[in-house]
Amino acid sequence: MNAVPTRPRNRPAAVSRPDAISHPDKIFWPQEGYTKRDLAEYYARAFPRLLPYVKDRMLTLERCPDGLRGTCFYQREAPRGLPPGTPTKRIRDQSGTTTYVVGGRLGTQLALVSLGCIAVHAWSSRARAPHRPDWICVDVDPGSGKFGDAARAGRLVKAGFDELGLTSFPKTSGSRGLHVFVPITPGPDNDAVLAFTEAFVRHLVEAHPNELTVEARIAARRGRVYLDPFRNGFAQSVVAPYSVRRRLKAPFSTPLDWSEVSPRLDPARFNLGNFEKRLVQPDPWKDFFRRRQSLTAAIRALSRTRA
Repeated sequence: MNAVPTRPRNRPAAVSRPDAISHPDKIFWPQEGYTKRDLAEYYARAFPRLLPYVKDRMLTLERCPDGLRGTCFYQREAPRGLPPGTPTKRIRDQSGTTTYVVGGRLGTQLALVSLGCIAVHAWSSRARAPHRPDWICVDVDPGSGKFGDAARAGRLVKAGFDELGLTSFPKTSGSRGLHVFVPITPGPDNDAVLAFTEAFVRHLVEAHPNELTVEARIAARRGRVYLDPFRNGFAQSVVAPYSVRRRLKAPFSTPLDWSEVSPRLDPARFNLGNFEKRLVQPDPWKDFFRRRQSLTAAIRALSRTRA
């Protein structure tokens, strides 16, 4: 096992108390030696950066009680054991009614860590308007497992959005892929946003058939990079910016400037052991929500392109 990383000198009081989270010294990353407390400390320090992407958003919980050593399970219904007054939202869909945890409080985030939640999965819409997304996400998934392929494909996605007059923002998925986000003005519902994104990625695949695919089946991809539009459907979620992932080295999903999206980039370089170096740098997504864009013109432009 590698040496346990040096912890920050000024540990937040909220997580320095042994009773703040359950089993704080449980090892979640055996190879690196990171504990549940280390995860809580990360979220306490990174929360100002995470907050804009979880505030007033429903969260889908991925619970991993034993970190990398055990199994995980997904949970949509708000679990017992959350602090009194934790914000929730009842959502009705075709399968019934679910009470979701709503993000936006540090106490909520630390309580989720206590329940074994490593990653943060957020909706594309907010609790006050659950059917009206305010971002689009294209999930760029390299069948090769190489981030270099995701970076090259992500550049094609950026060029496609540029042609439609849409400003896009990239981030590492925290695993092998790339997420390309577009902030939008709330208005179109999930069905309309998903339809637009599906048409957009199919247009890109038609233009770059040797590099990109919309085939969900891995066997059918034949080495091409999969563009997944389905994070935009109702009640779907995506790993939030600054979310830690249950992967070796404990990487976190890192917002990037497009100049950083390079085949040479190793996404695992941004991790629980060195995150403060990233947090003190300028935020490449600081204008994200100031750049909300109407989809109306983009939908018309895409229709003309595909006509």
